[in-house]
Amino acid sequence: MIYPDNFENKIGFDRIRTLLGEKCLSPMGLEKVNAIKFVDDFGNLSHILSATYEFQQILIFEDFFPSEHYYKISDCLNKIRIEGTFPEVQEVFDLKRTLETVKSILNFFRNKDAVKYPVLQSMCSSVKMYPYVLESIDRIIDKKGVIRDNASSRLKEIRAELIGKSIHVTKRLNAILKQAQSDGIVDSDTSASVRNGRGVIPVSSYDKRKIKGLIHDQSASGKTVFIEPEEIVEINNDIVELEYEERREIVRILTAFADDVRPYIDDLLESNIFLGEIDFIRSKALLGNHLHSIKPILTDKPFIAWKGAIHPLLYLSFEKSEGRKVIPLEIVLDEKDRILLISGPNAGGKSVCLKTVGLLQYMLQCGLTIPVAEGSETGIFKNILIDIGDEQSIDNDLSTYSSHLINMKYFVKNGNDKTLILIDEFGTGTEPMLGGSIAEAILGELNRKKVFGVITTHYTNLKHFASLTDGVENGAMAFDNHLMQPLFQLTIGKPGSSFAFEIARKIGLPEEILVIASEKAGVKNINYDRHLKDIARDKRYWETKRQSIRQQEKRLEELMSEYEKELSGARTLRKEIISKAKDEAQKLLQESNRMIETTIRQIKETQAEKEKTKDIRQQLEEFKNAVSEDTKPLKTGSEEKIAILSSRARKIKLESEPVKEKQVQAPSQEHPLKPGDAVRMVDTQAAGEIIEIKDKMVQVETGNLRFFVPLDRIERISRADLKKSLRANQVYRENDPAIVQRNINFKPEIDIRGVRGEEAINQVRDLIDNALIVQHRNLRILHGKGNGILRQLIREYLATVDVVKSFRDEHVEFGGSGITVVEMDF
Repeated sequence: MIYPDNFENKIGFDRIRTLLGEKCLSPMGLEKVNAIKFVDDFGNLSHILSATYEFQQILIFEDFFPSEHYYKISDCLNKIRIEGTFPEVQEVFDLKRTLETVKSILNFFRNKDAVKYPVLQSMCSSVKMYPYVLESIDRIIDKKGVIRDNASSRLKEIRAELIGKSIHVTKRLNAILKQAQSDGIVDSDTSASVRNGRGVIPVSSYDKRKIKGLIHDQSASGKTVFIEPEEIVEINNDIVELEYEERREIVRILTAFADDVRPYIDDLLESNIFLGEIDFIRSKALLGNHLHSIKPILTDKPFIAWKGAIHPLLYLSFEKSEGRKVIPLEIVLDEKDRILLISGPNAGGKSVCLKTVGLLQYMLQCGLTIPVAEGSETGIFKNILIDIGDEQSIDNDLSTYSSHLINMKYFVKNGNDKTLILIDEFGTGTEPMLGGSIAEAILGELNRKKVFGVITTHYTNLKHFASLTDGVENGAMAFDNHLMQPLFQLTIGKPGSSFAFEIARKIGLPEEILVIASEKAGVKNINYDRHLKDIARDKRYWETKRQSIRQQEKRLEELMSEYEKELSGARTLRKEIISKAKDEAQKLLQESNRMIETTIRQIKETQAEKEKTKDIRQQLEEFKNAVSEDTKPLKTGSEEKIAILSSRARKIKLESEPVKEKQVQAPSQEHPLKPGDAVRMVDTQAAGEIIEIKDKMVQVETGNLRFFVPLDRIERISRADLKKSLRANQVYRENDPAIVQRNINFKPEIDIRGVRGEEAINQVRDLIDNALIVQHRNLRILHGKGNGILRQLIREYLATVDVVKSFRDEHVEFGGSGITVVEMDF
């Protein structure tokens, strides 16, 4: 139950309904917006909210959702239910595009995981598509919505005759005009014209007798007449008859089409209803995303626990002006404190707070997500009753106070534990003492009935009542009594002062009047109000202190976390450095061992002294023991140990080098290089295979890249060395953090709609460069349709890029000519 009848206007939902209507794409969606109703069934409401929130996720995370050609086809379909009737050509064209949109939506959801958008996907299950209907339309209508020439053999003949006769008329008319110009009847720059669908020649009214024919029109001045020459009248008559016959043939084709699709009308109407529902949900999702709305945790019982709630209309209003921001509200109405009694100064935000509760709860139970913070919870109310504004009426002999009492009577009679009431300026409109007493009695009765509600007031007796009564909680709108301005912040637990004397003093009311007023108000009331102000001031002070402490604690936690990460990183880096140093030492040991063994063999072969051989073997053994003695992670002094090992290795290497020089010879290149040879580039040490040789330049392929290198900057290597180098390069690519991160971040699609030409080319160039690095072959460029200028510019650039193998339009179901699909050639 919603009360009163003008409930939506009072809380502002009529403006929300208007905003939703503006975001609809079709009359069907607009009809559903106008038919929005209050829902109090938990299962139904949960389903509606889930559908809206899922569509919000689609708009945020999905690249494309069909949003064109949402036409209302129900009128056309209902018309052709009667046998012998037929649709207009435009109606058939709208039917075609509407069914294609429905098909695209169904394909969109079929290609998604079942758990991603479960509610929206379940809506698609009841929609039936008949390819036969689309095929029937395609047989008679082309892509531009025109009846095809081959829709029937007779239509093809008629149009061929029309074209022939039209050409004949044009030729004869031009010939007659040329002759008239030669005879001086018409000016040389005169051209043929058309009047009433027939070709005519403009002739001066003085010379109209010189050309035989029918006069179809004359100029406004009467000086020029438009004559259809006599010899082409019959031809034009034939053309008119053919046009009538063409129309009759088109009607026959459309009637046959109506007969074909008549058995499917009910299912086609269902698909149009589905399209309207999608349009309606889309409009709610668009508004929800604009307001940063969410679906709060929904519970099948009446209560409210909102965090960061904002008034949507106030948010949209402040959005247009810089520097203004809506203060979020924290509101809780539960079994313990069902009624919130808000007090505070005028223009402090009491009424906004009350209307925020009413509007958000009503929006939620109408199936819209609401602008509250994550973690907010809300229940469902059966009734929402409000008393806001002035309902006085001369016609009904109602005063302001009488209208309030009538509303209170209705609240007391119909209120229960599933009712939410909203009362603004409770008890006002009559003598304060009596009005406050009546208001207190009504509040007690509402509390006894366990209703939920938000009430604003200035009455002190109601503040006392809330402090002493279970189920009713005081709340206050904060006020800065130093700057004498409201803060628009709701604090729950303490009543608020009206700051009447302070506001009056700020306005400039004479001090002597304020002194007299203080005496009349009494010491008790003045002290009570002063204590409320002191409590509010102290609470604000300690809230500020607590907030400062929280921020410092948070900063401290962040610093500790940052230091722990750095310490952990340092430990990891230390282990990596030590491990790397050990690996290098092991490699150095193996190399030294090989060189020394070679040296020893040569010493033996040359019959050197045995003592020299023994010394060399002893040095080798000492070096091996020094490296192998600590296989666990190195501890303190490891750097010095590595330095010692490295110096020993260098010493052994130096001692063995003279012998090595005698045994190792530079590789020879007796045979000239040819395509297919394995080579290494001297400058970069990159290995590859020769593809071709031109003069003194060689094209070398390494991995997926090709380079031109001077012939004197490469050297021949073995096939084994080439494979080893390529494997090392592959391992590097798989483990290099920069390349790995680039692979993770790479997206094969870009959106350049609205981007200027040069910037668009730069973005496409970056996309191709990144694709080349990460080896991704298929790319998509979303440039939109428009006038096709950006599409042409992009394709002209792609045609100049060597690594682009081909490019084409995307499939019509996924964007058509608005998207270019690029295939790379690696």
